[in-house]
Amino acid sequence: MSRRVKEFVDINDHRSLDELIGKLIEVRDQLPEDCEAELKLRGDDVFGHRLTITYLREQTADEAEIEKRYADAQKEAKERELERLQSELGMVCYQAPGKRGKLRIVG
Repeated sequence: MSRRVKEFVDINDHRSLDELIGKLIEVRDQLPEDCEAELKLRGDDVFGHRLTITYLREQTADEAEIEKRYADAQKEAKERELERLQSELGMVCYQAPGKRGKLRIVG
């Protein structure tokens, strides 16, 4: 399963117009195809202004492996917690058939 990851590129507002245009062209040329890039002005007068470019890219193999490892650990933790609660309450929960997959309690 391939996921897309949101990336951010910040450009501080301390540039001349020519430098800004050059930087925007450079960033645009490096963006992957079909990345759905967006440009926003962020910040305020206290902390400064910056242009933020956000775009979507494909998840790397390393990122997918790390995400899978954490997702598996989280799933196991939820299962252990459910088992603990079931034994504490003396009830059994099971996944009901169907699209919505609601839990049914038998006890």
